[in-house]
Amino acid sequence: MVSKDSKTKKRVNKHNRLRNRFSGTAERPRLAVFRSNNHMYAQIIDDTVGNTLVAASTLEKGVKAEIEKTNDVAAATFLGTVIAKKALEKGITKVVFDRGGFIYHGKIKALADAAREAGLEF
Repeated sequence: MVSKDSKTKKRVNKHNRLRNRFSGTAERPRLAVFRSNNHMYAQIIDDTVGNTLVAASTLEKGVKAEIEKTNDVAAATFLGTVIAKKALEKGITKVVFDRGGFIYHGKIKALADAAREAGLEF
C-alpha cells in the first residue's frame, strides 16, 4: 500500500526548500506569511539575528474589528496594508517575500499585492 504525505507536510517541505534560497537581512528583511484555517499572520523578520521586526495578524483587535471574516481574500488584502504601514513606520521599505510554501494565488497573492500598493518593495 502506498502511503501519501499530508498536505501540511508537503507545504513544510516546500517552505524549507524556499528558505534555502533566501533569508532576511538587516537591509532587506523577510516578509513571512502563514495562513491557518481560521486566521492569517504576517511577520517581517531579520534572520541574521533572528528578530521579528514587525508582526500583524487577523487576531489583533484593530484588524479583527475592520474585517468581516478572518480568512478570506478581503482579510488578506487588509492585512497586507496593515503590515506595510507598520513596516514603513519602522523605516523598512524593501523586503524579501516568503510565501511559506503556499501557492502564490488567492489570499497569498492578495496580501502581497496590498503590501506592494501600500509602499513595500519586493
